Parts: sequence; C-alpha cells; structure tokens
Amino acid sequence: MISLPTIAKVIEKKGNRALLGVEAFYPGYGLTIGNCLRRVLLSSLPGAAVTQVRIKGVQHEFSTLPGVLEDVIIIMLNLKQLRFKIFSEESQRATLKIKDEKEVKASHFKFPSQVELVNKNAHIATLTSKGAELEMEIQIEKGVGFVSRELRQKEKLAVGEIALDAIFTPIRKVSFRVENMRMRERTDFDRLLLDIETDGTMTPEEAFSRASEILEQHFAFLKGQFKVIEKPRLEEISEEEPLKTKIEDLKLSTRTLNALTQNNIKTLGGIVKRSERSLLGLEGMGEKGIEEIKRKLKKFKLELKE
Repeated sequence: MISLPTIAKVIEKKGNRALLGVEAFYPGYGLTIGNCLRRVLLSSLPGAAVTQVRIKGVQHEFSTLPGVLEDVIIIMLNLKQLRFKIFSEESQRATLKIKDEKEVKASHFKFPSQVELVNKNAHIATLTSKGAELEMEIQIEKGVGFVSRELRQKEKLAVGEIALDAIFTPIRKVSFRVENMRMRERTDFDRLLLDIETDGTMTPEEAFSRASEILEQHFAFLKGQFKVIEKPRLEEISEEEPLKTKIEDLKLSTRTLNALTQNNIKTLGGIVKRSERSLLGLEGMGEKGIEEIKRKLKKFKLELKE
C-alpha cells in the first residue's frame, strides 16, 4: 500500500513569501504532487485586477499628457501592478483626480466600499508642474489567472476606454524542489519543498490550501466515473448500523452528492448531525437537494438535527 505524506508545515516565512515543506512522500510522488500544485497555483487561483482605464484627454494608449512625466503606456503598466481584495462579484470602478506637482500613488484613488487596495504606495505617475492635472477612472474585476486584452476585445468599450491585460493571479512566484529522505530502512522517500510568493491579497499558506482544494475537487469528481461495481439497493443496506451507511449508497443526485462530498460529509451519521439551515449553507446545495436528503432519511426513520 502506498503511504501518505506527513502534514505540510511552514519552514521559513518572510512577508508574502514562504517556504512550505511536506515530508514522507512515497518515492516519485513528491515530483508528481509538486508539479500539479505549481501549475494550479500559477493558473487557477482567483484574484482581482484593473481591466479597463479611461484617462481624461486620452483616446489611445500611445498618447502623452502635458505635465505628466510618464506616457500612457507606462501608466497602464503601473495600473497592472495594483493588487486588490474585492468583496463583490460585480465589477467595481475607482476614480482619481489630482493636480499640481507631486507623485501620484495608488492611495490617491477613491475606491468603493467593496474594494480594498493592498499596495497603497504603488507608483502611478509623476506630475511635473504646478498646472499639471491627471484625471482617470479604472474598472476592477474578479477573474482567474491571466487574461490578455486580445481575448477580451469582443467586449464593447465606451469612447476613450482602453482595455488592459488582466493579471488576476495572486501568485508572484512559485517553485519547488524534491529531496530524498529516510523512512525507516528506505532512503528514497521524497521531501517536497514549495517556495511560494503572493501579492499580499492572500498568504502563501492560503494559496497552498486553495490549490490543494482545486485538485481534490477534480479527483473527487473523476474517481467514480468508471466504477463497475454494482451498488446495493437502498432496501438492502444494513438496518443494524444505518448511521455508517455511505452517502454513495443512497443514490443521490450528482449535485447533492458533490455538495456533501466536498464538505467532507461521507455517511448518514454525518448528515443527521447537520440542521437543514446548515446543509443549505453548503456550496452547491439547494432546496431540491434538501428535500431529496429528507426522503432518503425518512426510509431509515431518521431526521435532520433541529
């Protein structure tokens, strides 16, 4: 039997960068798991970024502004570096209006309450004269990974709006290495070391957990796709220990089964410990799923927790 590794631990941490270690992988599994985690970390974690900008007096990105040191392309590059936490599924807009000779920072924007700026000291532009003025509006959206402006060209832009490449991923850098370690008489077990740096919108530990959850959800979905063992009918399930009955044996709908499985509810006993309100709070669970569960419990003369 292939043994499982030990729990992950933080070996070293500084700011938004951490070195995480997982020991005792069965030979070969350190590389397999490390590569999977790295790819998911880089491509699949959600974040928020600037996707559009409108600058007063500018019609295209190759323009310059009087009294502003940077041209529009440099300003756009600076806007891409802004990092946010956004607490709404809808896109949000922030505005900036500033005059006189000064350095313009990200903190000069006025943001709605649903948006939190992480890197407030990020440089935007430099006004070089007393009469200089910079006025702009940016659009902030949620997304995953990296989306180039070319892929978003189908969006209809208002006059004067310029689309930006959207860097949604909260991961700045991730790398891993695998070392040999001793487990009893064997010296070929794997130690996985992951070096993760984020943009500050989440910690390296949170990023590691989210990437692991994404992989777990995919494998949980795939593992039962080609099972050929016939499941017992509901009436054939043991009546002596019904609470130990696995939820896979209840012939629930796929959506209901996935909602329970993803929240680590594996048996009838795990269901009856929950109230109806608690089950409704699970992602993917709806009213129909609750009614379906109640019907199955009724056959065992069981009910949800009050």
